[in-house]
Amino acid sequence: MTASDPITDLDLHGMRRALELARRGIGVTSPNPAVGCVLLDRGGQLAGEGWHEYDLRDHAEIMALKAARAAGKDPRGGTAYITLEPCSITGRTPPCTNALIEAGIARVVAATIDPNPAVAGGGLNALRAASIRTSVGVCQDEARRLNEGFACWIQHRRPFVLMKVAMTLDGRIAPPPELRVGHAPYWITGEAAREAVQRLRGACDAILTGAGTVLADDPLLTDRSGQRRRRPLLRVVLDSALRIPLDSKLVQTAQNDVLVFTISRDEARATELRSRGVRVEVLEAEAGRVPIDKMLLKLGEESVLTLLTEGGTRLNTALVSAGLADCMQLFVAPQIMGAGAVPAFGGMNQLVRMNEAEVAHCGADLALRWLLNDPWPKNSGQ
Repeated sequence: MTASDPITDLDLHGMRRALELARRGIGVTSPNPAVGCVLLDRGGQLAGEGWHEYDLRDHAEIMALKAARAAGKDPRGGTAYITLEPCSITGRTPPCTNALIEAGIARVVAATIDPNPAVAGGGLNALRAASIRTSVGVCQDEARRLNEGFACWIQHRRPFVLMKVAMTLDGRIAPPPELRVGHAPYWITGEAAREAVQRLRGACDAILTGAGTVLADDPLLTDRSGQRRRRPLLRVVLDSALRIPLDSKLVQTAQNDVLVFTISRDEARATELRSRGVRVEVLEAEAGRVPIDKMLLKLGEESVLTLLTEGGTRLNTALVSAGLADCMQLFVAPQIMGAGAVPAFGGMNQLVRMNEAEVAHCGADLALRWLLNDPWPKNSGQ
């Protein structure tokens, strides 16, 4: 973190409030980042605050300035706390840096710079050129966590891949096939962990599974978090041979929100699926399989910022082996199933080392999170 002014307790309080506001945008800002802004007047009193919602167009800074004016408050000479560097380019809206300059803001505190290569420090530079004092890096880790998907997508045009695995202590994700009763669910984790998974779904643009999981479990893969969404959760299936059953829950509930990636040239089968509201995307085979990297780029073209994966052994192994899993979220239950049960991962072609995990409790289960690929640019300090 670098700063032109010492960071005070007031700065921490202001940024933490801005982060609270930014979180209100989860599910409704994509493909834009979730951003919050707090304005204090020259006396340190609240003048206005706001957060971004994509359909409302205005960025968080503009929302906060409008709130200040509506309340008869004057932010001139005050401080703006913003969870992401103000934009300096014209997109759907004019640059927020201009609005802050025109409002007479004396100091801007940003949690992190914008990972967008078209901005990447330009907003802060524009503010400094206007003699506005700037500080950057306050609560940076929290702010970056909030927009990992945006950071990945805006640089690489592919989604941030968040792999969720619910498993036993011995790394098993399902009991032996002979102990399964049809498609009846076998819950490895408890209710608290399952609610946490729904919150993950609520924060993501799409969810991915494989055809094997569809055949074994007949999942619905919907967002039941109760959180607001700007667009439906896109349900994605990797299905090289178009094996997905027409009477599966996914097909039966499809309303152009189910997307199947395949290498099959069975046009009759694809037509059947499309007639039921399922989108089918045919890719060129690589090593006899659907190329996952090409699939991710296709999802990026649809402005999918974060992709949650809930797959079986093959999909989990393929993603990790290819280095395409950016973050791993494990929910570990106090159970042991033994060698006959289904493993979370199969044979790996390389050793995968994890950085230090974040550990939390979800009822009787443990939640472990590892960031495998940091999506933020390495030279993003200011």
